[in-house]
Amino acid sequence: MTQKRDLELLYEVGCMRFLQRNWRQFLNADFSNETEHSYRVSWIAMTLAAQEGVKDLGKVVKMAMVHDVGESRSGDVHYISRMYTKRDEEMAIEDVFSETSLEKDMVALWKEYEKRESIEAKIVKDADNLDVEFELKEQEAKGEKIGIYWRDAREIVYKGLFTKSAKKMWKDIQDSNPHDWHFLARNRYTAGDWQKKPK
Repeated sequence: MTQKRDLELLYEVGCMRFLQRNWRQFLNADFSNETEHSYRVSWIAMTLAAQEGVKDLGKVVKMAMVHDVGESRSGDVHYISRMYTKRDEEMAIEDVFSETSLEKDMVALWKEYEKRESIEAKIVKDADNLDVEFELKEQEAKGEKIGIYWRDAREIVYKGLFTKSAKKMWKDIQDSNPHDWHFLARNRYTAGDWQKKPK
């Protein structure tokens, strides 16, 4: 374990913001990169963990943060390219963390995530899938209709969710408005100088 390798790790993780998710090929350029994806997956996972009564949110967040780090070296693949591509994500994750201060913990968390046996791993995988639903809903609000074509595939994803909280969240996302958080929040219109004044 060396400081040099820790620095290299932090530079590599920083470069993930330049790694685009491959499904942009048939969606559009305005979709999240790997860093943005992992960030929201962490928040979704924390929310699901709280709803499921999981006590160790720290473990859930760390697992969410590491779940796609191997893609720094193996790349991201979408549902078409998976038919033609073989990746060794285990080798990638082991090499990314080799000789770093985080090697033991992060490699173990990634391996636990891949097995999908623990509640934390199931929650993080659910969060990984739900992030796609959030993004498709945001794109729909901008007029992009690709989610309509994927309706059957999205139903397959729903059936594969592990937790009750994730299944409920998936359904709620379908009827949600990505703009409610700011339209309905305390703002100039709801609580400020744009409010209608009685005549």
